[in-house]
Amino acid sequence: MANKDLLDLVARSQTGAVVTLKRDGRPQLSNVSITFDPGSDGTTGGRADGGGVIRFSTTADRAKVANLRRDARVSLYVTRPDFGGYAVVEGTAQLTPVAAKADDATVDELVDVYRRIAGEHPDWDEYRAAMVADRRLVVRIPVERVYGWGGW
Repeated sequence: MANKDLLDLVARSQTGAVVTLKRDGRPQLSNVSITFDPGSDGTTGGRADGGGVIRFSTTADRAKVANLRRDARVSLYVTRPDFGGYAVVEGTAQLTPVAAKADDATVDELVDVYRRIAGEHPDWDEYRAAMVADRRLVVRIPVERVYGWGGW
């Protein structure tokens, strides 16, 4: 299956399972809501190995965050709703700072991630305050490699 088709599957997905590595090397999986930002021209940038960035929000106290701080290698698995195809994205995670103020860059990015996944929030001031109180951050996964099977 063509790499572009697999990235299209990722782009159509709003959920997936992120895989990080525990201290003992075993995988730790977490369900996450995601957004995928393809290359600036909407393509993989001509790269045979990937392109674009996946982002999701999480809290600083989660196991996946501790795992990624220790070892930034990460995979994300997405599937078609009928399980007739899947894509796995591999990358090296980037973590934003933990949200510290309602108007900081992390909270601005959290707003963008929310909008791309769920649309408009009924009270952005409340949302921004909650992001700080929850100690949220954004995990970015620049796509280094993608593989899978489209099923079509």
